[in-house]
Amino acid sequence: MIIRKLFKFENAHIVRNCSTRRCSENLHGHSYKVEVLLESNYLDHGQMVYDFGLTKLYIKELIDSFDHGITLWSGDDPEYRAAMKRFSKRWVELPVSPSAEQFSRVIFRMVEQVLTCSPMHNGERNVQLHSIIVHETETGYAQGFRDDAHNPDMGAIPLEAIHFSEQVTREWSDPELWTKLLTGAPLILPQKV
Repeated sequence: MIIRKLFKFENAHIVRNCSTRRCSENLHGHSYKVEVLLESNYLDHGQMVYDFGLTKLYIKELIDSFDHGITLWSGDDPEYRAAMKRFSKRWVELPVSPSAEQFSRVIFRMVEQVLTCSPMHNGERNVQLHSIIVHETETGYAQGFRDDAHNPDMGAIPLEAIHFSEQVTREWSDPELWTKLLTGAPLILPQKV
């Protein structure tokens, strides 16, 4: 069975080297919709694959890290990146260009790590991340699967190469969230949300 949870955020970026001049040469923004699809062959004690309330914790916080901010590519011009960081308190820097395709891969890696570090308290079993769908516009989206997220031919996405601004991390319920995810430390999930 597959379940889907929808998240939204507003974000600005430049997608260097793409075919469209407006996208590759100009800072612009989108109203993103992100679908997180989880799957399992089992149901928990509440007869659910994974309680949607649990997705409102760390998964939502990580996706919300992009909201009202700018996403930068670490391979972009250093002067441009420094200026954006200087004039924007909310930014995320990625090791890949922030296209919808790469957003789906990055978010897949982050959510996958949250699930890996999350203890299951209510009989959840074999909960896997099926895919991430990132709607960049009303008419265009990218869907990333596990094989895509871990495909080095699409650009490696080591989690330690993703950097969040201080304001972003300060807004998390646990300012050490990213450090815990990077080290594989277990996350603290409440019995009830």
